[in-house]
Amino acid sequence: QVQLVESGGRLVQVGDSLRLSCTGSGHTFTLWNMGWFRQAPGKKRELVAVISWSGGSSFVADSVKGRFTISRDTAGNIVELQMNNLQPADTAIYYCAADPSRFVGADDYRYWGQGTQVTVSS
Repeated sequence: QVQLVESGGRLVQVGDSLRLSCTGSGHTFTLWNMGWFRQAPGKKRELVAVISWSGGSSFVADSVKGRFTISRDTAGNIVELQMNNLQPADTAIYYCAADPSRFVGADDYRYWGQGTQVTVSS
């Protein structure tokens, strides 16, 4: 059974940092692209960041560029999102996703986690 499990979401204050982690199991994600999406209440799901299977390419949305960084471990089954200087606009459910070919410009990734809530309080 393929699973993506996110962790690390919680309530933080403006300006705080948070590190989200996603662990994949039931499948080898070494050759898969892995990304982070988020969905705020009443808004469409949006891509936050994605990293290629090799780790050699990555994309970070303009809305978080300079504050968020995506990385993955060498084995390929763990992807992390380092979030700095968090703002209330970053409040959302953050989802991990994996796909063998989808990268930027698509949100129909094959596998999804259940999500982890990040709330930034002012």
